[in-house]
Amino acid sequence: MSAAPHALATELLAAFDGATLAPTITSREPAFTMADAYAVADHARTLRLARGERTRGYKIGFTNRSIWPVYGVHEPVWGPVWDTTARQLDGATANVSLTGLSQPRLEPEVVFGFCATPRAGMSEAELTGCLAWVAHGFEIVHTHYEAWRFKAPDAVADHAFHGRLLIGPQVPVNRFDRLGPELAALQLELLRDGTVVDSGAAIVVLDGPLTALRLWVDAMAAQPQAWPLLPGQRWETRLSDRRLSGLALTTTA
Repeated sequence: MSAAPHALATELLAAFDGATLAPTITSREPAFTMADAYAVADHARTLRLARGERTRGYKIGFTNRSIWPVYGVHEPVWGPVWDTTARQLDGATANVSLTGLSQPRLEPEVVFGFCATPRAGMSEAELTGCLAWVAHGFEIVHTHYEAWRFKAPDAVADHAFHGRLLIGPQVPVNRFDRLGPELAALQLELLRDGTVVDSGAAIVVLDGPLTALRLWVDAMAAQPQAWPLLPGQRWETRLSDRRLSGLALTTTA
């Protein structure tokens, strides 16, 4: 990599702040690797911490293996979630401005809250013991690469495409008898302006949300389908498990 990680991080942070486009790094640096990308992401994290932002957690991206061939991605990616980008909702309905987002798209999510620090190599049962709550959420992902064309290292360097995270009502983990299998069995419908536009099952998320979380814990120890959004839309989700509240989101300019 001929360009310094700090310079690339500064460039992409400026694009993030200005909601502007930037050329992909891999188009300029063909040898740019995932390790290089995480180095850039770490510099970007340092820059954001230095200006007063604080990390709230992490997002796991590209967990649906079926879309990997579409984007040329062959593994999930990771990136921080910030106090400036995450919001705990008072209920199950929210309004969100799309200002400051570049080519935003919507992804329904499962969100976990920790009560203890996990460690690599834990079983899913042991990992469940580190969790306080689970919630349904909306992540707004966005990219600063034109027309969502990129390679996996570009995605990592561009803040793992994280834009906003809206967290729905928290459900205590002890309300689930078998957290992993129950979350893996979760079914979801996504509605836009009252019309169902997509549906899916949580099992596609790396065999289930808890499995995805376990893989993330292991990966973090080893290394340092989304929908376009337009103003004036109302988005909703319907979940098969009534303990997890569906969410409603209205977008504005």
